[in-house]
Amino acid sequence: MRSKDKISYFYDGDVGSVYFGPNHPMKPHRLCMTHHLVLSYDLHKKMEIYRPHKAYPVELAQFHSADYVDFLHRITPDKQHHFMSEMAKYNLGEDCPVFDNLFEFCQIYAGGTIDAARRLNNKLCDIAINWAGGLHHAKKCEASGFCYINDLVLGILELLKYHARVLYIDIDVHHGDGVEEAFYFTDRVMTVSFHKYGDLFFPGTGDVKENGEREGKNYAINVPLKNGIDDASYTRLFKAIISKVVEFYQPGVIVLQCGADSLSGDRLGCFNLSIDGHAECVRFVKKFNLPLLVTGGGGYTKENVARCWTVETGVLLDTDLPNEIPENEYIKYFGPDYSLRIPNGLIENMNSKSYLTTIKMQVLENLRCIQHAPSVQMQEVPPDFYIPDFDGDENPDERINQHTQDKLIQRDDEYYEGDHDNDHHMDDV
Repeated sequence: MRSKDKISYFYDGDVGSVYFGPNHPMKPHRLCMTHHLVLSYDLHKKMEIYRPHKAYPVELAQFHSADYVDFLHRITPDKQHHFMSEMAKYNLGEDCPVFDNLFEFCQIYAGGTIDAARRLNNKLCDIAINWAGGLHHAKKCEASGFCYINDLVLGILELLKYHARVLYIDIDVHHGDGVEEAFYFTDRVMTVSFHKYGDLFFPGTGDVKENGEREGKNYAINVPLKNGIDDASYTRLFKAIISKVVEFYQPGVIVLQCGADSLSGDRLGCFNLSIDGHAECVRFVKKFNLPLLVTGGGGYTKENVARCWTVETGVLLDTDLPNEIPENEYIKYFGPDYSLRIPNGLIENMNSKSYLTTIKMQVLENLRCIQHAPSVQMQEVPPDFYIPDFDGDENPDERINQHTQDKLIQRDDEYYEGDHDNDHHMDDV
């Protein structure tokens, strides 16, 4: 057991101020609520808190096509009518709307996951948390399922510079299709997704039979579940599969996507997990004592999202939190009982014991087909991106404008603490 974990936590208050639109289920405001709940429990005092850098277009283009990144950079709500054909091409529209500060939103949440990966690579922390990240549906050339830039893929590409094998685990109610697709042909990333499958549930992929191709054959693991799965069934299955995955694959680092739409009562979900059940998966993964990058993901009942990710921040810090929510800026959202725990759901569990046993046996059978821990020839470590200093030669359109400069000033509500070995630490700005 290693001594007390060193935890880096990434947050930028601007990420919670964007607005997808009045009828859209994605509410980035849930990130402000989470952060203030974390602060109210004094968890920030046990972590190093950083404002992430805004990922540069060249960094986003490590996975995404340059033309798609450029389009996201250019499109604004008032220009939409000029770009109808491109919007269709890149799948922007109802699910993935264009809103004010869209590109900056992508830069912040992706920057957080990239920074988290770099700190882990440089052994500056044991666990890195970016609740704004986890947007697992975005594809190389298009937006999908409320996701524009796939920060998880970018973070994993960063981790692959230092680690022969990366394990990706996804407990969102939706299949982690974008991450799986990105690494479908390689054995250097094993993707494991637990998700609702069937009944035309989005995104429609993630059958147990979809398990990778070519060098990646058997390195994509899908655990398709039915409505109403409860804590006991879910955590039993999760622990059985993940313990075997870690034993067989021997990853150097784990990325855990903690989508909170798998909680009971979620606006778009259909599972019956309590926060304790969801958090038990986080606790289990932490016990492997491997470098760990933790992100958010889905979650559409925002007060429950905030509760969940706060409890899980506590789990990562080995800190039990009292059930009574302390006074904070968003306390009114947690009424009438102001408690951290949520009641269990009432959806009938359609996952029979025999169904879950069958799924488990199929997954373990696929695992037995892989060689124990593939032997990867590590290349020379590629450099982190060279980001030019801003000087008189830069494109005037790209010059840091006043809005951006203003945002480099520390905000009162963010409480940055920690050491001074990160360029993006607030005291260094």
